[in-house]
Amino acid sequence: MTTVDEQRTDEQRTAVFRPAGTPEGLEDLRTLVNTAIDTLRDAHLVRGGPVLPGGPPAVAEAARRALEGPLLPERPQAPDDVFRELIAAYANWAVDLTHPAAVARMQCPPTSVSIAAELVTATLNQSLHAWESGPFALELERYVVRELAELAGYGPESGGTLTAGGSLSNLMAVLAARDSMVTTPSGGTPFADGLAGLGRRPVILCSDATHFSIGRAVGITGIGEDAILRAPADPRGRLIPDELDRVLAELPADAVPVAIIACAGSTDEGWVDPLPELVTVARKHGVWLHVDAAYGGGMLLSPRLRGRLEGIADADSITMDLHKFGWTPASTGVFLVRSARSLDALSQQTTTLNADDDKAAGYYGLYADSVQATRRVDALKVAVTLRSHGRDGMAELVDRCHELAGHAAGRVAAEPRLELAAAPALSTVLLRWAQDPDLERADAFNGALRRRLMSDGTALLARTRVPREDGTNPVFLKLMLLNPATTTEQLDLVVAGIVATAEAMEAESTPRAGA
Repeated sequence: MTTVDEQRTDEQRTAVFRPAGTPEGLEDLRTLVNTAIDTLRDAHLVRGGPVLPGGPPAVAEAARRALEGPLLPERPQAPDDVFRELIAAYANWAVDLTHPAAVARMQCPPTSVSIAAELVTATLNQSLHAWESGPFALELERYVVRELAELAGYGPESGGTLTAGGSLSNLMAVLAARDSMVTTPSGGTPFADGLAGLGRRPVILCSDATHFSIGRAVGITGIGEDAILRAPADPRGRLIPDELDRVLAELPADAVPVAIIACAGSTDEGWVDPLPELVTVARKHGVWLHVDAAYGGGMLLSPRLRGRLEGIADADSITMDLHKFGWTPASTGVFLVRSARSLDALSQQTTTLNADDDKAAGYYGLYADSVQATRRVDALKVAVTLRSHGRDGMAELVDRCHELAGHAAGRVAAEPRLELAAAPALSTVLLRWAQDPDLERADAFNGALRRRLMSDGTALLARTRVPREDGTNPVFLKLMLLNPATTTEQLDLVVAGIVATAEAMEAESTPRAGA
């Protein structure tokens, strides 16, 4: 028989823990979501720009005030109060990705339908490693991967997985290439036998412009960053097929070419390596070809731009990020392989998650397709976004961002005090304040200009260096245009604001007469 004290304890426990998926929990969730929406709206109105002014010191002070007291207090706190206080600070100091001057990074403003899908995903908390952890979620990811593979031009024998982003997708590409191209002395693969005693030197071929995640992936997989061979590239950084062919032909006998890493949408300029010619070189030498299209893969959605990715369907693997061009919240990475058997090494370990008898009966998850076991469901937000917008709608979003980049580049080129690095290939615009002929001082000024814009809350820009034929490597500021709702008039104001801030900085540094 339950005592009064035991009954009171159960009531207290129920009051503290009300799972979101229960009727009571869903009502709590409804209240909290309404609070969140009101808070987000208020933060948008208060912020006024892409971020509140004040820079790092102001953010640190806001965090100190919001997080005063222990994170784990002795007694439970009212969830409504905790939620309201913390999300207000979080939202106030978040970057407003819907603002036309939030052009620093590859972060898109996600669609409302994808955010609603995220709420469902989080509430139901399914996983993809086992059938009993998310039966419909498993089928949904299989459908999404199949359709994305078809979009890339792959056939029915293809496969893949959704990942936590381009870095993890590139890691899986290096893993798949390594185990497909390298045979150990025992006749096995490095996945099972390791690299010790291999007797040959695996090498990865790419250009200097290859994303940093490739270097990390090569290190993590045991090949080692020193095994990366930087093949000759043109002035834009694109691989030169004939030179790559020569490098492969001249490899020493003890070197095993594991993969050629091509780029489809460089992070700084958006250019694409000559994929058809690289396919020919890869086939000639029997080398795995991976295309890092984390940024440029969105061109597959646009009939106008898709031709720039000609040859991608013949690559052995592809990385895409739908949290860039795709307008879903991070993270929504995609890793695709031309042959699903390329992922067989990941399924070599037999566990209760992929037992043969369960698999034969259909009770199996996606543990064998990923380097993760427990894995959140990203397919739902992709499915609702793609289906609700359709091919025409998605193409319009991609094309609009490309057009905005062209407009911004024209506006920069028309400003004599700004320098444009090159015509944009996709949606990136590189510019610099070019009033000081001294390169070192000009670089310092452009770095300070970027920080001033961010500290003032005026604009959020990234920075990079652009190699020139004269051997210099000056600092450029980068506008990343992934918000198709931005207008050309708003972009004009962003560029004008950069110029005005630069002029103010120059005036502040110029000694006044008689001073």
